[in-house]
Amino acid sequence: MKAGNDNIGGSSGYVFQINASKGGVPKLPLPSAEVNTLGLVGDKQGSPEIHGGTEQALCLYSLERIQALQTEGNPIYPGAAGENLTISGLDWSLIEPGTRLRLGSDVLVEITFYTSPCNNIAPVFKGGEYGRISQTRHPGWSRVYARVLNPGNIQPGDLALIAD
Repeated sequence: MKAGNDNIGGSSGYVFQINASKGGVPKLPLPSAEVNTLGLVGDKQGSPEIHGGTEQALCLYSLERIQALQTEGNPIYPGAAGENLTISGLDWSLIEPGTRLRLGSDVLVEITFYTSPCNNIAPVFKGGEYGRISQTRHPGWSRVYARVLNPGNIQPGDLALIAD
């Protein structure tokens, strides 16, 4: 097992929340979204020279990781760390570069790499310690970026499962 495995979840879960913004964080909940090869239609990044593009089309994070961070005293909540999709029920230790996820009936994504946290999300960590979700410092606690292999529509409650 990889570091960071807390034995929560399995190989299937669901889309808990879809998050977007006009630029930057926090990203706010949407009732549904169209996903294309550049991510959620209508979502913007505060620093497009750093974020976005086909290899970083979507940012995903675990609801269970957010809840664990809350119990540590961090005021984080879904969308606050800039993730487009808050996923529940997946064993987050299985979500690594190369993993493919089926989201709902249409969307297929492939995890490209772990994100690097930036100071824009510092306010949702006690003491501003946003490095708490750094893959190098705390393996298994990072958000991940994904490329979109098959676009489509998604909504909260849609199945999220590791694809073969």
